[in-house]
Amino acid sequence: MNRFRSLNFTLVVFVFLIMLFSSALTGGILLCLDKYNFFLEIKSTKILLLISGLITSTIIGTLLTFPIGNYVLKPLNDLINGTREVSKGNYNIKVEELKMKHEIGELIRSFNIMTKELSGIEMFRKDFINNFSHEFKTPIVSIRGFAKQLKNSKLDKEKQEEYIDIIIRESERLTNMSSNILLLTKLENQEIITDKKLYSLDEQIRNCILLLQMEWEKKGINFDLDLENVHYYNNEEIINHIWLNLISNSIKFSPEKGEIKIGLYNDLGKIRFEIRDQGIGMDKKTKMHLFDMFYQGDRAHNLEGNGLGLPLVKRIVDLCSGHIQVKSGPNQGTEIIVELPR
Repeated sequence: MNRFRSLNFTLVVFVFLIMLFSSALTGGILLCLDKYNFFLEIKSTKILLLISGLITSTIIGTLLTFPIGNYVLKPLNDLINGTREVSKGNYNIKVEELKMKHEIGELIRSFNIMTKELSGIEMFRKDFINNFSHEFKTPIVSIRGFAKQLKNSKLDKEKQEEYIDIIIRESERLTNMSSNILLLTKLENQEIITDKKLYSLDEQIRNCILLLQMEWEKKGINFDLDLENVHYYNNEEIINHIWLNLISNSIKFSPEKGEIKIGLYNDLGKIRFEIRDQGIGMDKKTKMHLFDMFYQGDRAHNLEGNGLGLPLVKRIVDLCSGHIQVKSGPNQGTEIIVELPR
């Protein structure tokens, strides 16, 4: 069946039909001429008839090739024009697809898929540059402004300490943003995780909670832990980013004196991690864009993050062939479930 769909077969049939049609038309013309005794008075009639037939057939075949060829080769010409547009940077071009299935049709379908992907990548690149420029510029402007204020000799000691704290906080924000960007870019360009080893996953999660102790103690947050003894074979440093970002997010959006529940379980051949807070929750729009770079649903917490933590978590989970699920609603808290294959 594939043989009949091949481009070679189509071209053979195309040429055969032209030859057949031109031969039939030539034969008809010669018969008409013979009927009216056109060749009676000419010697070597058979030779003349043969030569006339060849010349007539060639002329007719050539004339038929132009319109039919243009029709048959139109998709290929459209594809060439589309490729030229892509080379100019226009990724919104789309070539009309064919109903028949053959090589050119498959090529056109692949071309349209490619331009769609390139268009998405270009849009992502522009959004990334715009968002990154904005997010990077904000703390720099803040640092410059408060540094200038510190040159004012009339500032009291309390104001100086406040401005210095702001500069330190904004500097740390820039450092975290740069580190996350570099790590996310690195992970986006790799398909496998290397440097794996067997380690205690529940112990790693406890260490992450301790690393964030200053943040949760400041808000008086309590933890309800239910961690099974789980050993996991993977890159310990990369996996650590999952728990640090998820726990830090829960702390950030939890109310004062709130509670965060964290569970870790061996669940039918996979590892299941659950974290639930009593925070402000999120609406459907925020959930839809939760893993988009630089997206922050709650603008009130702008200064506490840069919208890179959750995209980083999602990329790491994807590299592990895992799954992440978010359950949340406005003022209902948020529960995030991460499942990793063993």
